[in-house]
Amino acid sequence: MFDRLKALGYDVLALHHAEAILSVDMPEAERDIEDALLSLTIPITEIVAGGGGEAGLTQRLRRGLAERHWRKRNIQVRKLVRWGDDEREREVAALSHEIDHVKAFGPAQSVFALEIEWNNKDPFFDRDLESFKRLHAEGAVSVGGLITRGASLQSDMRKLLRRFADERGIDGIEALDAFGYAPTRRQRELIRARAEACGNFRQAWVEVFASDKFGESTTHWRKLQDRVLRGVGNPCPLVLIGIPSAAVTFEDKPPAQDDEWLLPMFD
Repeated sequence: MFDRLKALGYDVLALHHAEAILSVDMPEAERDIEDALLSLTIPITEIVAGGGGEAGLTQRLRRGLAERHWRKRNIQVRKLVRWGDDEREREVAALSHEIDHVKAFGPAQSVFALEIEWNNKDPFFDRDLESFKRLHAEGAVSVGGLITRGASLQSDMRKLLRRFADERGIDGIEALDAFGYAPTRRQRELIRARAEACGNFRQAWVEVFASDKFGESTTHWRKLQDRVLRGVGNPCPLVLIGIPSAAVTFEDKPPAQDDEWLLPMFD
């Protein structure tokens, strides 16, 4: 499953019979997700400017899914009780969850619900997994999926940022202005103090930037894997995908992509 992604270094984990469900009930889901991710690139300048690339990477990926008819949906489940011949009904429970990417497949209309957590606080994983669990228990969702930063991207982040700093000759905060990096006063002080301590501005900036924007408490593969392996989201069938460091390029923009990717794309 997802062999084309695995060949490019993507992390892939399927749990609770998700692989069997996809192969039998919704093989198109695997093709959709692979096709949307295979052409995905992340310019290093986008990571520097956005501190996570939300306006670029996430929007491009959402656009790729939306073109394949994965839509944002508010899924609602209501439970009503009626006694005997009494025509009156009473609502005893209600659930409502907004999912960013939803698509139904096949004659049975099996539903795949997918979320992207590129660079958020890691409790968002708990929110997403618990939503999938509740919706699956009510029969509203067949499979839940999450896309996040992969293990290699998280571990290589400092190396990638240092390469950027070396290639662009970054030797001061002002040199980063051209890339849209606008550090706070606190961040400036941290960079200055680290540079004085180690005698290397580039490495000081890399350490502060990576810790501040891509630290251990953000959404990345290990945090997601830890949660599902201890049972969060169980027993909902899950497909988890981690974007690798190989997706990062040192071009200023993704090829053949421009600001039209940032236009609204959902109904």
